[in-house]
Amino acid sequence: MTPSPNLKQRSFSRLLSYIKPYRLGFIAAAIGMIGYALVDVYFISQLKDFIDIGINQKNTDYLRYAPIFIIVIFIMRGVFNFMASYCLNWVGTHVVQEMRQQLFRHLMHLPVSFHDQHSTGDLISKITYNTEQIKQTTSRALAVLIREGVFVFGLLVLMFWNSWQLSSIFLLIAPVIAVIVRFVSKRFQLLSKNIQSAMGEVTTCSEQMLNGHKVILAFGGQEIENNRFFAINNLTRRQDVKMEATRAISVSSIQIIASFALAFVIYMASFPEMLDSLTAGKFTTIVGSMMMLLRPLKQLTTINSEFQRGLIAADSVFQVLDQPAEQDTGTHVLTDIKGEICFDKVNFAYPGHENQVLHDVSFTAPAGKTIAIVGRSGSGKTTISSLLPRFYDVFDGDISLDGIPIKSCTLASLRQQMAVVSQHVTLFNDSIANNITYGFTEPVSAEKLQEVAEKAHVLEFTSTLKDGLDTMIGENGVSLSGGQRQRIAIARALLREAPILILDEATSALDTESERKIQSALNELLKNRTSIVIAHRLSTIENADSILVMEQGRIVEQGNHQSLLEQDGAYAQLYKLQFGTEQ
Repeated sequence: MTPSPNLKQRSFSRLLSYIKPYRLGFIAAAIGMIGYALVDVYFISQLKDFIDIGINQKNTDYLRYAPIFIIVIFIMRGVFNFMASYCLNWVGTHVVQEMRQQLFRHLMHLPVSFHDQHSTGDLISKITYNTEQIKQTTSRALAVLIREGVFVFGLLVLMFWNSWQLSSIFLLIAPVIAVIVRFVSKRFQLLSKNIQSAMGEVTTCSEQMLNGHKVILAFGGQEIENNRFFAINNLTRRQDVKMEATRAISVSSIQIIASFALAFVIYMASFPEMLDSLTAGKFTTIVGSMMMLLRPLKQLTTINSEFQRGLIAADSVFQVLDQPAEQDTGTHVLTDIKGEICFDKVNFAYPGHENQVLHDVSFTAPAGKTIAIVGRSGSGKTTISSLLPRFYDVFDGDISLDGIPIKSCTLASLRQQMAVVSQHVTLFNDSIANNITYGFTEPVSAEKLQEVAEKAHVLEFTSTLKDGLDTMIGENGVSLSGGQRQRIAIARALLREAPILILDEATSALDTESERKIQSALNELLKNRTSIVIAHRLSTIENADSILVMEQGRIVEQGNHQSLLEQDGAYAQLYKLQFGTEQ
């Protein structure tokens, strides 16, 4: 689908708004480009006098100044070229930096549901590839449009000044060239959009391969991934070939049309009436100008593809920037809460999905108590942990904290009251210490850091590392084991000292020995805190104050460990199954 002219115009106008803060640099660049083009036109305009006065009349005094004139012209040309190139690149890099920063910042503030529906590779492609295409629009494309546009206009004025009769042929071919450019522009827009999409798929496929490298090796999926990437890569190549074919055909067509104009001028000059009114200098200037027109016409046509590609890239970035940020409509700032959590007839379905995940879920977690949630995979356990910090909003029912509906609370103050340890630990390419203290704006004392690291049994493995807690762990802790990564996440939660703790299978990646060590730390962590513990291993939640058993999004049983066993229901079946497996 080709973008509408109004959409293109809006994207271009919006793109220009990014240039406004750097308009002085852009004005300097425009002066440089216009000066560069006018110097070239002026140089060509002097050919008439050089031939008529210097050569035909053998004026040696005139010819003696020609070398100085050439040197001065090319010095001016060089100054204007440097001025245009440097200033335009300065503007272009600032625009790309600002747009990338804005896009990066906005992506962090978009709701979780947006990220659920868009591939990471496609979003990364917008930050990297698409913004680079925009730079081409704001730098090279604009440079050619302004410089070569002024040059073409100057040459046409020069030609009409010397002989409007011979130059009038351009009044006939101009509409034909305009029709070709318009047609080619639409083709470029369509191909550019396809290329943007294909590059997003290339990034996505590459990201999946790098993230799943061990799985690919383990299951022998190299050929599958290679074929998958070949199909995407080949699609990108075909789109590029189509783009180049369109560019080549358009350039050749315009140059052929221009050659007819040149042939017409030479033919007209053969008539005696024209020969009487033309001097050798005038004729050379007109023919030379027409020959010089071929290069800028070619560049203007070629650069049209980059310009259209840049506009499509800008439009794709603006589509993300126009996505509504996470709604923070709450006004109540939570401070010093006790931590009582209440779910009241909560119903929920993930955005974009019809299947309801939670059905009339109601329970209360008294302040300072531990509520465990168990059930088979897909029963809705993790969904509950995602609703508490308002990663998603319920469409029916209510969730309150100390009697205050969480929808009325500011997101920052709500999430400040919670520490989350998920089964999928996210670590940053930084030191262990900085991963533990992540999110703290104030420096954390070395004593406090050592304390939480010891409680989470992080010191057990950092003591063997050369740099200890200052060891760099690589992307998402690639140099650490699953259990070590999870210990760092637990240390992060310990340091936060939030009144509400959410443990989403926090010990799932630990071996039995490590789990026993950390369980004591978790027991300390659970004291005086309201805790929501989602567990697969039932042995870890036997001491919970209350256990909720979920099936297909509903709470089917509720009670403590012993009472649920005595009911001999769903919980008892899970316990017997797991106990038997362990035995």
